[in-house]
Amino acid sequence: MAGAGLRLVYGGGSVGLMGVLADAALAAGGQVVGVIPGHLNRAEVAHMGLSELVVVDSMHARKQRMFELSDAFVGLPGGIGTLDETVEILTWRQLRLHDKPIYLLDADYWRPFLALLEHYRAHDFAYGGILELFEVVPDVEALLAALARAPSPGLPARPERL
Repeated sequence: MAGAGLRLVYGGGSVGLMGVLADAALAAGGQVVGVIPGHLNRAEVAHMGLSELVVVDSMHARKQRMFELSDAFVGLPGGIGTLDETVEILTWRQLRLHDKPIYLLDADYWRPFLALLEHYRAHDFAYGGILELFEVVPDVEALLAALARAPSPGLPARPERL
């Protein structure tokens, strides 16, 4: 990310995969912005070596602030929090609240989620173009290439049906 001149905006933690990613980006000279709710900051989970740490009041405020600071979104392999954030940003895109690019990294990891979206679509609980709201990329190199070719934000054409 740092080599590509990309700034990382994430949840501000010092542990897990995102803590490792933040450390790597910082070590390579990149800019890393963390957004963390006060209750997690007080629990000493916050990464204290970031370029910027934004403390907010709630998990909802965290997602809103990360959205405001981001030009694109990447779902890495993760747990229930990652799933929550990914589904919310996809929902916002479907509702045309944004047109920022969304990527899911590692098709094998996301395969069950993709199958669930297909299931929703097959039962008419998701509109036909749901899978066009994001791109699945197999690895970091493909992700960086996708980010480099991403269009500038501007609202997409209205889907035929929400």
